[in-house]
Amino acid sequence: MRKLLLFLVMLTITTSVTVSAWGQTKKDTTFKVYINAKGGIHNHGGTPLGYIDKDNIVRDNKGQKLYFIDGAGNVIDANGKKMGMARKNGAYYNIHGENILNTKDLDKEKCAILDPKGHNFGTAHLNYKLHACAAHCYFLEQQKKKDEAKKAKV
Repeated sequence: MRKLLLFLVMLTITTSVTVSAWGQTKKDTTFKVYINAKGGIHNHGGTPLGYIDKDNIVRDNKGQKLYFIDGAGNVIDANGKKMGMARKNGAYYNIHGENILNTKDLDKEKCAILDPKGHNFGTAHLNYKLHACAAHCYFLEQQKKKDEAKKAKV
């Protein structure tokens, strides 16, 4: 009887430790964007989303124009619609003037893309600091549309 009781206690402890360990390995599912030194834009899984060309226009992988930032900092989509405003300090504002994302320099080459509370949404090479937050917002919106389309099919 004692052996059975001891076995049950050990089984309970082992199960508790295993379940606790599984809970701590939760995968980060936050949508993140990374912009490398060549202007390549990738998601958190490394999948290419698009690129920033030599004329400072953001394009998808097929070369289709997605958006650009004009001289005043307005982010304009391929249809001419204003999506928001990018400031030289890396801050991004939506069309209502609300601060959505900011950047923070990490080192001599990279900056972090952060929400107003400081949560990280990726990184960008400093050469593309102006695009960092705009690119994140644009590709996040595209991902949301894809996810909604998938749900609608189900």
